[in-house]
Amino acid sequence: MAGYGDQELPRTSIGSTSSGVRRLTGTKDKESIRASRSKDYENLLRDLKNLGTFFPSRRPTGQLARLGKRFHEITVIDFFKNPLGSRVEALLARIEESDGAAPATNKGNKTREYLNRVWITRTRPGIDRVSSAWLIHRFVDPKARFVFGDDPANHPDAIPFDMFSPQGFGHRGNDCTFETLCKHFAIRDARVRKIAQMVHHADLDDEKFGRIEAKGLDQVLNGWAGQGVADAELLRRGIDMIEGLYQGLN
Repeated sequence: MAGYGDQELPRTSIGSTSSGVRRLTGTKDKESIRASRSKDYENLLRDLKNLGTFFPSRRPTGQLARLGKRFHEITVIDFFKNPLGSRVEALLARIEESDGAAPATNKGNKTREYLNRVWITRTRPGIDRVSSAWLIHRFVDPKARFVFGDDPANHPDAIPFDMFSPQGFGHRGNDCTFETLCKHFAIRDARVRKIAQMVHHADLDDEKFGRIEAKGLDQVLNGWAGQGVADAELLRRGIDMIEGLYQGLN
């Protein structure tokens, strides 16, 4: 009688072993999965193209966000990187740009007035604030300096962000501060767009995009804050984490 180590484990198309580990097997199985993802992407492309025929102001409320969430859900189970995925992502990015980003021709003028400035935000920075600081430092002003406080009036020359103040940058409509900055400075980097969705989910927890990746980063920041890590060090560590996330995306 064969021992346990000699037994052949059962094989299924998306099967599981007795230990509960799921695996893919067989050429036919892979072809079937690829065909399913192709159909998913084709349906999404059709819906995106239909949405793109509307002027931004006349698009059904929430439809773009729902399609973005569908795209993310498909990519999670797109085990073989279907080439249609990149087409969907590119079209989604173009529609999102037309849905609220500032024209690219304004970007230079908007950026110049924010160079060599001090930015102020609240103490104990969380995911939206550290991500926004990273965005400012990487795409707006690499020499930006950051201070902390509860009242921007105490730093009249500083630019407020994510503060309870009508000045500066903060939540606007359904956007978190990171998204507000992206739109104001017309940042159209595809990886930044993904991070914006993650930060939105972690900060607002409204499941608009279904991107849960940044919730773990926010928990890390909260843990460091609970350990008494100073605000400036929290921000520095958070910026490093977001840069690592940015480099890891494709």
